[in-house]
Amino acid sequence: MEYVVLNNGVRMPKLGYGVYQVSREECTRCVLDAIKAGYRLIDTAQSYFNEAEVGEAIAKCGIPRENLFITTKVWIDNYGYEKCRKSVLESMNKLRVDYLDLILLHQPFADYYGAYRALEDLYAEGKVRAIGVSNFYPDRLSDICLFERKVIPQVNQVETNPRNAQFSAQQNMEKYGVQIESWAPFGEGRDNMFANETLIAIGNKYGKSVAQVILRWLMQRDVVALAKTVRKERMAENIDIFDFSLSNEDMTAIASLNRNESLFFSHTDPKMVEWFDATVISRRENQDHTKDKKNW
Repeated sequence: MEYVVLNNGVRMPKLGYGVYQVSREECTRCVLDAIKAGYRLIDTAQSYFNEAEVGEAIAKCGIPRENLFITTKVWIDNYGYEKCRKSVLESMNKLRVDYLDLILLHQPFADYYGAYRALEDLYAEGKVRAIGVSNFYPDRLSDICLFERKVIPQVNQVETNPRNAQFSAQQNMEKYGVQIESWAPFGEGRDNMFANETLIAIGNKYGKSVAQVILRWLMQRDVVALAKTVRKERMAENIDIFDFSLSNEDMTAIASLNRNESLFFSHTDPKMVEWFDATVISRRENQDHTKDKKNW
């Protein structure tokens, strides 16, 4: 495993396992499989509704807590100082941990100032080792770095893949000492990512898959990446990227695939802001309904 050192001296694995869209029924098994495959960075979120299942895996895995790097994220409806603080402590309880390695604000909406101040205080109290944000575009990141803060964010987690390389955003982060972290490094296979001729040709050169080439490209850019899969063989494949290096020519060829636009959505689109709100309300209602059925 390779590591980055955050702006507060904390070491963070460069490659992690993310549980977005992993069902509660599969989540514990998947996290245990990932840890067995060698992953030590595990990324979840309040809005994934599987923190408790991740916590069960943490309790069962047999790996000392200090050897794991556990991340979760605060959802928008828990923003504001008091709600954020309470929600983080609830997340820690679900995850069965007495500290978090990293806590992020999930989206750049609502009262993220108040929420960030809560993260700063939790950081000062030693309940979290690092704090940061997710999906903060350069203007929003500069805002949080320059105003209403005592602690510069350690991490900003944003969509980063060959079609949305985030070169200028990464430069902005580096200016403030913020570590870039990638969600959707494979773009969930959109835009025929796994059939891209350039990526296939580079993979053939090294005897590696397209997924391995993409992850290696991110590693060499010092981008922390989260690789999600529910299949054990893919977990093993995705972590098998530390025995080769891409040439400068390969790095440039992959960079040329960049289109500077999201494969998913824009956070500046008001319709997407409404979608975030409606989707999570719907998911929360479904989760509550499932809980009720289990209690019948």
